[in-house]
Amino acid sequence: MEWRNETTITEFVLEGPTNHEELNNILFVVFLAMYSINLLGNGTMISVITGNSQLHTPMYLFLCVLSFVDMCLTSVTVPKMLSNLISDKKTISFSNCFTQLYFFIIFIIEECMLLSIMAYDRYVAICHPLHYVTIMNKKVCLSMLFASVILSIMHAFLHTLLALRLPFCKSNKIQHFFCDLTPLLQLSCTDTSINELVIFTEASVLVMGPFLIILISYIYIMKTILKMQSTGGRQKTFSTCSSHFIVVTLFYGSILFMYFRPSSSYSLEKDKLASVVYNVLSPMLNPFIYSLRNKDVKMTLRRALQRKVSFFQRSNID
Repeated sequence: MEWRNETTITEFVLEGPTNHEELNNILFVVFLAMYSINLLGNGTMISVITGNSQLHTPMYLFLCVLSFVDMCLTSVTVPKMLSNLISDKKTISFSNCFTQLYFFIIFIIEECMLLSIMAYDRYVAICHPLHYVTIMNKKVCLSMLFASVILSIMHAFLHTLLALRLPFCKSNKIQHFFCDLTPLLQLSCTDTSINELVIFTEASVLVMGPFLIILISYIYIMKTILKMQSTGGRQKTFSTCSSHFIVVTLFYGSILFMYFRPSSSYSLEKDKLASVVYNVLSPMLNPFIYSLRNKDVKMTLRRALQRKVSFFQRSNID
């Protein structure tokens, strides 16, 4: 079997988030605002964490990396979508399409793994607080991050390579606002059972594996919280992981709906909506979910704003 793509298609047409062209200008403004808030919010989170030595702990290290991944995930797809919303030519070249697919898969899998690492971090902090420093040392944290990146890259390479082998001769219209696996498989004029099998097996391990780690971690966390005698202690402990739980629910809910079902049940509008949730909405909300429910981050932000205000006041006086 040859590992080259025999397609005659040189470019694809991205149909965008909606088929109603009269909404394109409104959607452009909405998605541009969401993308700008994403970059501003996550960029601020990274700046706050890296600029405050008191936040140089494993939890905030993972949160900083999550903010970076969220920025990258959205930047892979949204700029092209924004361009297509205000352009008559809504095309993407064959090579750019698969490049977009490759990096999208990297960051989506990295986010899955990062959320599981953060859940494990909370499990150790709450269930084994006396051994937290020993277990979650710098070497362990960096090793987990490095392993997650390597696995994400390998996973993306496998799925992109398998998709490149398919001949695309049905149509060049992708019924989506970016190059994703499911819409691309719909365009192939050959059997895609191997691709679907790999999605339901190998991808299940790298997506559902982290999800199971999150689920098991929270089961033990809840058991520990319920054993606490102090009501205040239970509330304080629960608040430290509630933000992460909200992010996991929002992200994984849309991911599971999007990918882990047969292609025969593919629904265009519902899948586009799910993609917007994990690709645009969730990355935009993450920094606000974490910062609004985290006293340390809020205090650091408040101090940073006070320094900025004081600086501008002194500048105006001078």
